[in-house]
Amino acid sequence: MGPIDVFFGTLEVTLPVFSMVMIGILLKRIGWIDMPFINTASSLVFKATMPTLLFLSIIKADLASALQPGLIVYYLAVTTLCFLLIWAWTLWRSPRLDRGVFVQGAFRGNCGIVGLALAASMYGDYGLSLGGIMAGGVIVLNLVLSAIILALYSPTASSNLVSIFRELAVNPLIISILAAIPVAYFGITLPAWLMTSGEYFGSLSLPLALICIGGSLTLKAVSQTRGQALEASLWKIIGMPALGVILALPLGFRDAELGILFLFLASPGAAISYVMAKAVGGNEQLAANIIVISTFGSMATVSLGIFLLKLAQLI
Repeated sequence: MGPIDVFFGTLEVTLPVFSMVMIGILLKRIGWIDMPFINTASSLVFKATMPTLLFLSIIKADLASALQPGLIVYYLAVTTLCFLLIWAWTLWRSPRLDRGVFVQGAFRGNCGIVGLALAASMYGDYGLSLGGIMAGGVIVLNLVLSAIILALYSPTASSNLVSIFRELAVNPLIISILAAIPVAYFGITLPAWLMTSGEYFGSLSLPLALICIGGSLTLKAVSQTRGQALEASLWKIIGMPALGVILALPLGFRDAELGILFLFLASPGAAISYVMAKAVGGNEQLAANIIVISTFGSMATVSLGIFLLKLAQLI
């Protein structure tokens, strides 16, 4: 394909996802949805529809192809590496009390929603199943690393491994992935009516979650932001995916695996970062600014990244 064909092919992947975010912004602005709706819908997605979607995508997948231990280990390793590099960066670029919020916002991506939606848009069921397994692994890693870095620089929080593991044990996304793997491995067949009902219910996840992301964003935060939020956002949407792809190429990652890896690393800041920053008495405005800037910025950087990787025939 020529550059023009590659460009329009890229837009076919990214526009359906980010258009749902823009619809959320519009619906909030005209008053058709409000924060109580967004909070309730987000909770529904997290607790019910997204776990259903991940469960079904994994049990329908061919685990021999969808379960890629090498890619998953690499993804978790490069995420940890970026976490450490960003932490080192903050030692001379960020005030001490803001370091935890900066690091969390710069390395923790919204891969469970935006990354998964992009992977599904680009690679269909394979992207959804492999992405679901990758999301499950990184959710655990992100929660542990975020809790540690926030506790180190928070004036109120303390490291509590018991509470971290308790939160992991009851996380609906992790539970659904762990439950789906043996079902898929042993080839257990669920009733057709249950599968169909589950597909109806799970299909609500991505559009509803993306609309909620859009509805929760505010342009006011962008106008009030400082240099820290911009730096953290650039780490998230440019630094992490660039480093991840560069290091992945010598290891032989190509095609769908490299594409999904890029999409997950390039996902914007996770909304949960704001909640955790606020809970430990951190700079919640900085956390909100990172989410807003990285979300809007990723609309361009993800599209550009896919375009370049396709043009180079790497994906």
